[in-house]
Amino acid sequence: MAFTFIAFCYLIALIVAAFCIFFAIYTVICIDELKTDYKNPIEQCRSLNIVVKGGVTGMNLVLPEYILHGIMTLLFIFSMQIIATIFNVPLVLFHAYTLYILRYSKRPVMSGPGIYDPTTILNRTELSRCMRISWVKLAFYLISFFYYLYGLIYTLVTN
Repeated sequence: MAFTFIAFCYLIALIVAAFCIFFAIYTVICIDELKTDYKNPIEQCRSLNIVVKGGVTGMNLVLPEYILHGIMTLLFIFSMQIIATIFNVPLVLFHAYTLYILRYSKRPVMSGPGIYDPTTILNRTELSRCMRISWVKLAFYLISFFYYLYGLIYTLVTN
């Protein structure tokens, strides 16, 4: 049993998937609170989005998930894990689309940076779209967690 770079990549991916599962569950809970009118949309979107205060960017929820998932995918590319890379590339492309395209072209000028807009989040279609995306991400991260666990064990046993 040797600890190789591939095993290291799967170990990091396992830890990152656990964090991303937490982020996805938190997003589902926040959107459900908006759906039931439990919280104010401005506060909820502020807790989910990127916060800029005094020129310093503080990352709340969106950016850490995207950065962690991108690093995990880069590790799989460097370790030549083709199946794991192909599995992760669609979500990385979706993250790039939501971060760069939706952030700058679809949001109103009056709102701050981020993906969730407090002025449109209570729209029924927008709320259901955000909820659907959150559930799909949660399912993706759960499946990937168990795949990375399998990959880690398989790599440790075969080497």
